[in-house]
Order: sequence, then structure tokens, then C-alpha cells
Amino acid sequence: MPSVCLYFQVHQPYRLRRYSFFDVGHIHNYEDETENRRILDRVAQKCYLPANMLLLKLIEEQQGKFRIAFSLSGTVLDQIERGRPDVLESFQRLAATGCVEFLNETDSHSLVFLFSPREFKAQVLRHRERVRTLFDQDSRTFRHTELTYSNDLAIAVEKLGYAVILAEGTEKILGRRSPNLLYRPAGCAKLKLLLRNYRLSDDVAFRFSDRNWAEFPLTAAKYAHWLHRIRSEGSIVNLFMDYETFGEHQWEETGIFKFLSALPGEILRHPEFRFQTPAEAADGNRPAGEIDCPEFISWADEERDISAWLGNAMQQDAVHTLYKMESAIRRRKNEGLLKTWRMLQTSDHFYYMCTKWFSDGDVHRYFNPYESPYEAYINYMNILDDLSQSIKNSKGESR
Repeated sequence: MPSVCLYFQVHQPYRLRRYSFFDVGHIHNYEDETENRRILDRVAQKCYLPANMLLLKLIEEQQGKFRIAFSLSGTVLDQIERGRPDVLESFQRLAATGCVEFLNETDSHSLVFLFSPREFKAQVLRHRERVRTLFDQDSRTFRHTELTYSNDLAIAVEKLGYAVILAEGTEKILGRRSPNLLYRPAGCAKLKLLLRNYRLSDDVAFRFSDRNWAEFPLTAAKYAHWLHRIRSEGSIVNLFMDYETFGEHQWEETGIFKFLSALPGEILRHPEFRFQTPAEAADGNRPAGEIDCPEFISWADEERDISAWLGNAMQQDAVHTLYKMESAIRRRKNEGLLKTWRMLQTSDHFYYMCTKWFSDGDVHRYFNPYESPYEAYINYMNILDDLSQSIKNSKGESR
């Protein structure tokens, strides 16, 4: 029986204040609290609250046949716990339906696996505990930051007890094979792998309101028809996208909520189709083969690699400077410094320093709050300079 696996990523980074060389040694609060609250309130009103209300209604209407998954980054959990408890409660109502799976990731939405196995494990376990506490679930599915993935990551995730991991269904690892099947990661004995169908996912996430797109306008009936053509035995159509697609990236005026409202019914109109969460899809299917991925991939840009975060000298200098602080941070046993250091690991800070242009340039400019990658780099390095001084001056007391 073919399945549709619908997963949404929910993430908001901590935006950093404009921090000059003259602030070093004087200002130790790096967060732009006003901007972070402004953006959170806007996205809550445009996306989180109306989309959650709609999903709850759809789950009730479909009597449990509509099933979905979320991963909420630790940084967005921090912000909604602190400033928007109504948003947190709306996610908890979804969790209470029994039709929503909450995934695990690195708590700081970081690329820490590439730099510190110890810190990677600490962040995953912290996020696992938060999901257990907030949503009363023991996560069985792992999703790494920006869908970055490799053989080594899969092996580490299996050791942490997960049953399934998500990745991008790029031709780099698939060749001519289909992304619409369950696979086994190379080097793993039990872990299963679900691959994002990036074409069908991006039809909604990026092309939905593009009037120059040959398929515009995209209706739920048309989209469901495309899915219904994927009917081979054991098919799992993995539709993974940012949750902010609904109402923020694609505004309500585009018809995105009407599309979402009609989609479950249109898909379930075909009697062979069903919705499953990632863990359910992994439980109900056998791997069709093994996927070998020796180098890191991601869901970013045309290259589907990690160059959006680590592709230039500025990004590499910034990330290596950050992780060189780990030993000193741990020796201080200062929870405030540790929390700040983890906040600075969020992948967005390095994304802002990206210098890629051409086909992907508009994406990087649109999401970048800085005038230039160089400005993002200087701002970030000034903050690291101050943090380094704070570490040296710390004697272990709370910051």
C-alpha cells in the first residue's frame, strides 16, 4: 500500500545584535531580543497558529487517517516557551491526537557532528529529553540539521538508539533508484533511511506561487494526482519541507492554506493510499537496498552539499574558532557560557556568510539579515572575541 510521509521542520534561530569591535569587553548579551520577538510574533500569527489549528481540524475530520511529523529545533522551542506559550500549547494539542510524531535533532540546530562527537551526543540527548517532557513522546526518528547526512552520521545515530533517519533524495546517492522507497544506510544493521522527494516537496515549498511555473496554479487535486501515479509496492512518498512554507514563505493570499486543507482528502480519495509518520513508514516496510553516502549531503541549493555553511574561508575560520573553545568552556563548568556557546553553533550564523551566487544567490540574499557575507562574518567574529575573553575571565560562576 503506497504511503505519504509528510514532515515539517520548525525552526527560528536567535538573530544576533549588531556587535562592533568597540562592544568587545563591554556588552555580553549577543541576542537581538527585539528582532527575535518581532519575527516570532509575525510567524506565529501567519503560520504556526493558523496552520496548527488547520492540521488539528484535518486530523479530526479524517478520524486519525491523516498523520504527520514535526521537528522543532531547540532554538524555536526556547523562544516559544519563553514568549509564546500559546504556540507551544497548539503543538501540544497536536501531539495529544496520537497522529503526530515529533522527531529529534541537535538541540542547537547545529552542524556539531562534523566537529565534536561529545557535543553532538549531548545536544541530541538534550533535545530528546525536551521532546519527551513537552510532547510526551520518545522519539524514534532522527533528522539532522538542514537534512545533512552521511554514512558516519547514520552509524552514530543508530548507536543512539534511533530506528529511522531522514536524508535528501539526491541523485548523488540514489543514482537511478527511486527516492520513494525505504533504504538501509551503509554500515548500519537496524537503522532505516527515508529519502525526501525533493521535486514534489519543492513544488509546494518553492514553486507554489510562481506564476511563471508551467504547473501554476497548483491545486490539491492536481498534486494528489501526481502522487497517485506513484503506486509501486512499498512506495513511500516523503514530502519534507519547512513549516513556515504555510503562511510565511507562501502567504495566505497565495491559497496555500486552502491547498493544505484540501490535500488530505484528495490523497485519501484513492483507496490504496494512506498517511504514515516516519516511524510508522519504517516499521511497515522492508529496505529496498543499501544507500552509501561517504560524503555529507544536505537539502540546500543545487549542489545538495554542505557548501552553503562551510564553503568559504570566512565560514571555515568562524566555525573552527567556535569549536576551539569547547575544552575551555567545559573546564569552566559555567552554564551561562555553555548556553551562549551553543546558541552560537546554530547553522544560520554560518549560512549568512555564504558567498554563493548564480542559481542559488537569490535564496541566500533573501534569508540574510546582513548587507554582505563579510558583515555577517565580522559581526560574528567580534562576538566570538568577546566570548573568548569572557571564558578566560570566568571562574566557573553562572554568567
